[in-house]
Amino acid sequence: MSAQLKDEPLFRPMTPTDLDRVVAIEEAIYTHPWSRGNFADSMRAGYNCWTLERSGSVIGYGVLMLAADEAHLLNLSIAAEVQRQGYGRDLLDRFMRVARHCGATSIYLEVRPSNLIARDLYRHEGFREIGIRRGYYPARFGREDAIVMERGL
Repeated sequence: MSAQLKDEPLFRPMTPTDLDRVVAIEEAIYTHPWSRGNFADSMRAGYNCWTLERSGSVIGYGVLMLAADEAHLLNLSIAAEVQRQGYGRDLLDRFMRVARHCGATSIYLEVRPSNLIARDLYRHEGFREIGIRRGYYPARFGREDAIVMERGL
């Protein structure tokens, strides 16, 4: 007989019924969040959209686009109340496994220079900075660059 811990995180495909919670997290943690339409469009386009659930509630999510032998992590987010508890690392690891399973040999992402926590996570997980996209993100006062990062799988 096996027992499963109640609070063990569950990684599962995102569904339209998850969108209220996903958008609530997105709006709580970002000044310029993705819209409900961005997530719905990503699901319709066939991107890998996944959630991380604990105790029956979505606590994180992400969107991964695959093309040829490359993966592009478009969004990776963890609810504010459970950040810095290892869930971001867990979710990133799951996305890298999905990408590898789908035949990707490298994974790319963009991150704001001001997002020091995310940058530290990505560096710790073997990502390296390979470029800058000038004025990529909307910001409170104008635009913010994006750091482009890459990791082999």
